[in-house]
Amino acid sequence: MSAKIAILPGDGIGPEIIAEAVKVIDCLQQDHGLDVELETAPVGGAGYDAAGKPLPDDTLVLCRNADAVLLGAVGGPQYDTLERDLRPERGLLGLRSELELFSNLRPAILYPQLAGASSLKPEIVAGLDIMIVRELTGGIYFGQPRGIRQLQQGEHRGERQGYNTLVYAEYEVERIARSAFDVAMKRNRKLCSVDKANVLEVSELWREVMIRVAKEYPEVELSHMYVDNASMQLVKWPKQFDVIVTKNMFGDILSDTAAMLTGSIGMLPSASLDKNGKGMYEPIHGSAPDIAGQNLANPLATILSVAMMLRYSLNQSELAQTVEDAVSRVLDQGMRTQDIADGGSAVSTREMGDAVVRALKQ
Repeated sequence: MSAKIAILPGDGIGPEIIAEAVKVIDCLQQDHGLDVELETAPVGGAGYDAAGKPLPDDTLVLCRNADAVLLGAVGGPQYDTLERDLRPERGLLGLRSELELFSNLRPAILYPQLAGASSLKPEIVAGLDIMIVRELTGGIYFGQPRGIRQLQQGEHRGERQGYNTLVYAEYEVERIARSAFDVAMKRNRKLCSVDKANVLEVSELWREVMIRVAKEYPEVELSHMYVDNASMQLVKWPKQFDVIVTKNMFGDILSDTAAMLTGSIGMLPSASLDKNGKGMYEPIHGSAPDIAGQNLANPLATILSVAMMLRYSLNQSELAQTVEDAVSRVLDQGMRTQDIADGGSAVSTREMGDAVVRALKQ
């Protein structure tokens, strides 16, 4: 039977970059034997416009029934005044929670063709290949209670106070630990767990569980690092890392830091997986409303997200490599969108997508 892929273009540049990824999927269907069915649905601001909420019921049903989900991006300034539960980002968080996508894989790979686009010296970043495994459905983004309340006593009585809760249960740490160790087993067998165990009780538990699970993976070298030091080390000596595993918020921050080591956030895909390998795939960049509709966005992160989808959810590793090789050949040809042009001439979103399709047909 055909695999079903839910296509969620979203907002901003989302529809533009998704269109190029769909071109790639169409080419894989026509020329490489990929057997999939695509169905499109709104999410984020587009979901609110269509159904009055960022995660419409029909979209959620489609995603639950799909074998994989391909997402563009969500968000835009026109939605900033909505109540929190109606904002586009709540649709993304809702998908992660409802589909139990707890393991977020974010590779940071520097293509040799783009070494000059990195802000760091080539000798620091040349050959960079890091995988950040971010816990995605727990932590402070989902913890309860949360909100804004009024102080009831003391000299600041009557003032507002915002509060959030950072909480992790053992089972949540265990499953992200095993996910990260499994990834490390397929790479260089080095895993760095990033926490803040010198300050946070949650991190104390996190570290204890990581050490316990490590006994199941004696081939993997486990190390620990405080998050503030990890952020410094990513800039100072990034190639010391192979796989990094960390909490939701820490992973959100560190993966964006790692992304910029590669020269552009527009180059990096991601996968968010459940316990069975079903996943949602998306570029790690945002909706970029400032360039939306201008045919300027870099579609390569979305196309590389298709490669991750092929590898992790559709068991098509050879096709995944074919897509990645096509992207590399396009970069060899000197094709650059404006974010990676480094002052040189740039091609459009559609031109870059067309170039990848041509490379696939060669």
